[in-house]
Amino acid sequence: MAEQVPPVSPVEVEAERRVRAWAEAQRARGRRVALVTSGGTQVPLEARAVRFLENFSSGRRGAASAERLVRAGYGVCFLYRTRSAFPWARALPLSGPALLDVLRVHDGDGSGGAGGQRVVVDCSGSALPDLVPALLAYHRAKEEDALLVLEFTGLVEYLALLRAAARALAPLGSSAMFYLAAAVSDFYIPASEMPEHKIQSTDGPLQITMKMVPKMLSPLVKEWAPEAFVISFKLETNPSILIDKAKQALEKYRHQVVVANVLDSRRTSVIVVTKDSETQLSLSDDEVAQGMEIEEKIVSYLESQHRAFMEK
Repeated sequence: MAEQVPPVSPVEVEAERRVRAWAEAQRARGRRVALVTSGGTQVPLEARAVRFLENFSSGRRGAASAERLVRAGYGVCFLYRTRSAFPWARALPLSGPALLDVLRVHDGDGSGGAGGQRVVVDCSGSALPDLVPALLAYHRAKEEDALLVLEFTGLVEYLALLRAAARALAPLGSSAMFYLAAAVSDFYIPASEMPEHKIQSTDGPLQITMKMVPKMLSPLVKEWAPEAFVISFKLETNPSILIDKAKQALEKYRHQVVVANVLDSRRTSVIVVTKDSETQLSLSDDEVAQGMEIEEKIVSYLESQHRAFMEK
């Protein structure tokens, strides 16, 4: 554990201070709070890193869920991988031609000079049908202080910020939800075993021995925020082992919910597994055609589960 989450740093202390102050403001407003983790982690293979091990994750699920949690009345602390999907910014096209094609340059003062030019977004037709409502929702969330953003890139940074945020949210008790959608690496190279410089291809085929990353659910559930409502996510490529793996996680870590999904169908179907139930949530063909996202059903279901958890 000490190698992944080092002794508390000034950065972690400041993050905990920020989250604690924000959480107190949410409590004063009578809001429940959700910590949403999103995106993948980066694990360096060298101390002065050129090469990395990356997790498969765009951050889409975390970003989509954060939007819907804010809409459901939560204050959301969004702990996300830098440059992964961001709530409401998903309405913009990805960088490249699709983005440049919707930008227009206009002469603001009619002079034609560069000083009077401005860039505007072309929202005509069907180019960006969701941009205006997304912008309005984002600015409303900011004005109402319903969104707090923390960024990470590497594994160690993620683990430290998760610990800081969890400790800051612990005083909220059962009104705090942990929605752990980030794809966290299971493997890493300890700093003491990492080569200092770039690994040379002239040294021949690369052989790497990686250690297991200690699971953070255990200290989160037992120590950092023991009264919170905790949701983890389980992604598998083999559907035959999915439910067993989800149940094993619940038994091992003693948290409340595992959202289980298969890689090929993760955008349209999940199974919400608790100690006592297995509930499948799926999109119909009509719902897919209408543009509905599975996160709408996930958040709606988990919001009701969280309310029941608080009432206990």
